[in-house]
Amino acid sequence: MHFDENNPLDIVLNDLFEHYRQNVADVDNITKGLLDKGVITSQDDIVNDHIAFRTLGIPHLGIQSFEKLFLKYGYTKRDYYYFEGKKLDAYWYSPPAAYYPRIFVSELRVADLSGTAQAIISRYTKGITSDPVDGLDLKKGNAVADFLQTPLWDLPTSEDYQALLAESEYAAWVIYNRYYLNHYTISIHELKDGYNTLEEFNSFLTGIGVKLNTSGGVIKTSDDGLLRQSSTVSALYKAEFADGRSLEIAGSYVEFAERSVLPEYKDIPKEQIQPHHRRDGFETNNADKIFESTYTTQIKGS
Repeated sequence: MHFDENNPLDIVLNDLFEHYRQNVADVDNITKGLLDKGVITSQDDIVNDHIAFRTLGIPHLGIQSFEKLFLKYGYTKRDYYYFEGKKLDAYWYSPPAAYYPRIFVSELRVADLSGTAQAIISRYTKGITSDPVDGLDLKKGNAVADFLQTPLWDLPTSEDYQALLAESEYAAWVIYNRYYLNHYTISIHELKDGYNTLEEFNSFLTGIGVKLNTSGGVIKTSDDGLLRQSSTVSALYKAEFADGRSLEIAGSYVEFAERSVLPEYKDIPKEQIQPHHRRDGFETNNADKIFESTYTTQIKGS
């Protein structure tokens, strides 16, 4: 992973990944498996396709707040996505240099939820009366990294969490996990032969005991056939709530993306293929199913 200790973006991304890696056992399990098979020589050999964040669409928060961090660091806002069934808006952001991951930020359309769910979310977030990002010095990478690990609202009660879970698993995830990194994504096409298609890579994953999200099929394919994705399901972890109760809840997961070479570049020799020759962006139908990696039906399903 690219790291310049004087670059705020590098500091932020590396801190996010380190917290995520420590809390998502599949990250190290997969890295160890790839090392054991000689596919990579270190974690740094893995190309991170994109990272994703979840936010709440309320005043002073949501995409309009969160994106300020990465727009400041040179990211470019790209396509808009709408997920009707899950009541989500999203955008993706292209990086300032090819060695940085794309960023995908989604936002819950809180106003589309029931009055009960809106009241629960309001109870926790009503104290946020200005955009917290506006108070940050974005040149100070460590301060921004700390901000992304600092809760913006109180820990929920188990009752409130379960009430949200019954209506929107996304809402429940955000009210507990906050701005925590939702997933990172291994670029499968950048791995060596034998592991650089999703069929081969998924076979490797199941061989080391990794459970995959089956919503929409294990491999989710874009309409043009050029973007294929799969993902693990989140492990459950024991979470403590404000009322002293503990529940097993969904954490984060790992995604895998295979981006094919665009038709106009199909005759370029393999060793000359660069990232810009491949399918970019995202696909609503794929992402819709990937979201379900933290859903109870996937975690507890077969």
